[in-house]
Amino acid sequence: MPEMQTSFKAKSPAKTFKRILGYLKDYKALLIVALFCMLANVVCNVGGTFMMSIIINRFILPLAEGKEVILGALSGVGALGGIVAIMASIYLIGASLHYVYNYIIIRITTRVLQNVRNEMFEKMQKLPIRYFDTHTHGDIMSLYTNDTDTLRELLSNGLPNIITNVLTIIGMFIAMLVLSPLLTLISIAMLVIMLFIVKFIAGRSGKHFVGQQYQLGALNGFIEEHLDGLKVVKVFCHESAEKAEFDGFNGNLKEASRQAHTYANVLMPIMGNLSYVTYAITAIAGTFLAINGFGGMTWGGLVSFMMFSRQFSNPLAQMAQQMNGVLMAFAGAERIFELIDQEPEEDDGYVTLVNAKEDENGNLVETDEYTGMWAWKHYHKAEGTTTYVKWMGEVEFENVTFGYVPEKTVLKNISLVAKPGQKIAFVGSTGAGKTTIINLINRFYDINDGKIRYDNINITKINKADLRHSMAMVLQDTHMFTGTVSDNIRFGKLDATDEEVVAAAKLANADYFIRHLPNGYDTVLTGDGENLSQGQRQLLAIARAAVANPPVLILDEATSSIDTRTERLIEQGMDSLMQGRTVFVIAHRLSTVRNSDLICVLEHGEIIERGNHEELIAKKGKYYQLYTGAFELE
Repeated sequence: MPEMQTSFKAKSPAKTFKRILGYLKDYKALLIVALFCMLANVVCNVGGTFMMSIIINRFILPLAEGKEVILGALSGVGALGGIVAIMASIYLIGASLHYVYNYIIIRITTRVLQNVRNEMFEKMQKLPIRYFDTHTHGDIMSLYTNDTDTLRELLSNGLPNIITNVLTIIGMFIAMLVLSPLLTLISIAMLVIMLFIVKFIAGRSGKHFVGQQYQLGALNGFIEEHLDGLKVVKVFCHESAEKAEFDGFNGNLKEASRQAHTYANVLMPIMGNLSYVTYAITAIAGTFLAINGFGGMTWGGLVSFMMFSRQFSNPLAQMAQQMNGVLMAFAGAERIFELIDQEPEEDDGYVTLVNAKEDENGNLVETDEYTGMWAWKHYHKAEGTTTYVKWMGEVEFENVTFGYVPEKTVLKNISLVAKPGQKIAFVGSTGAGKTTIINLINRFYDINDGKIRYDNINITKINKADLRHSMAMVLQDTHMFTGTVSDNIRFGKLDATDEEVVAAAKLANADYFIRHLPNGYDTVLTGDGENLSQGQRQLLAIARAAVANPPVLILDEATSSIDTRTERLIEQGMDSLMQGRTVFVIAHRLSTVRNSDLICVLEHGEIIERGNHEELIAKKGKYYQLYTGAFELE
């Protein structure tokens, strides 16, 4: 069972609040209109209640005593009806203003949340792979759902209601002072007691509401991980253990929620009961004052004051409850800002990859047309000149050392040269560092020591987007996006024509099975392509790489889920795809690397053997053992 952390709190509420307000600066005019509507609404509500004293003193009591009352051209009961109609109109205007400012606030809130989500997603696209290695996908998803929802609640309800309640308290306090300063002192005394209670309860519930938000993110992370590995759970009959672990996360969330809501839910009853006590004390004292006419108290004034007294605690109680939501929103906002403030993937590269052609003098020049010729565009800032170097596809490792964490080295002094158009294969046992080398070529991670050169250019000088654009990868773990088969192949080249998509599918030997799908290339894939076999998904991944037509091709166990017959069928297409390109291959099935120009055997992060197939077989070393052992298994 996961250990529950109980001491949660917003780290810097003031700083967080200031940053939230920063998202509202583009809507100043609308906010001013909304604030005016709030103020006018409060004036209408307070004014309507205050009018009760006028109605009773100047209309109801005189009529009861048989005296004549006049309102403009109306008299008697008609005059009473007229003043009541005026009061009803005031309340109706207040209700209309309430609708207007709510409409404005919702409009602003939805736009702000749209901007926040856009900013989050844009930053997420720029984060290094290392960030996703250390954060569960479910917890990241919780930022887009639960945490942004608390922010929505804050902007659409929390802050507007707090402002309205503050204005209401001020308005009622002024009205109560006008009606009876003495009775107002009694209300203030009770208000002080209420404030102490609110501070006590809100202070204890607030930290648990923040904790609830964190526990919810942890639970989402576990569920997402469980769904991804559901087949593994069933294969190993791990349902009971997973259920026990889920119970732990769910129990932590339950406990945080229980503690938060236990305090929060007792607040309204306590405040309600205290308001009844205040109401009773005020009624007794007010009746005594009205009977004796002390302090100018009238029966109409007493009725209005009693209405204010009854309502006076409601805004305070509402603000107390809303403070818990505010604290939750601050906690959610801090988690969101933690993502937004993450350091993006560093990219100091200034060398870019462009389409090129030769001019009449044989010099390389940049062109917007696809020519099949690529060049590295190098701007020399000091001289103010630009040079173009033809892309050749040579990759060189020079004494490269790397570790995902400082205390553990994964690769040690790796040196090798991949000549243009060569096929380089990496073989070795699991964990030897084969995939790590691939991750370094496209700079998913930066090396600790040594150099990697691409066409004799240090890859740290190459713009990462262009570096990766010059490569296409076919990974062992394929991923299909929700969309048609064509859309998934076109992911390698978004502007690819239908003809290019079909050609890429034929090259990967995927065209046959695609045409036998219910809607062919227009068949919609969902759930990571769950309606396809693993082998079919890998064929689509190969087609996706083929349509990209990359200068460098990386195959990481690209045929591991394809049967031997299908593998032989696609080898011809793969050979065509590899023609003239530098290719890096990782394979456990050694039959797929026999025709490689260079085979590197890795063990514990070091290259212990290198050469072509015949040379390594002749050495009768590690590769020989792996190769003969593999064929003994076959």
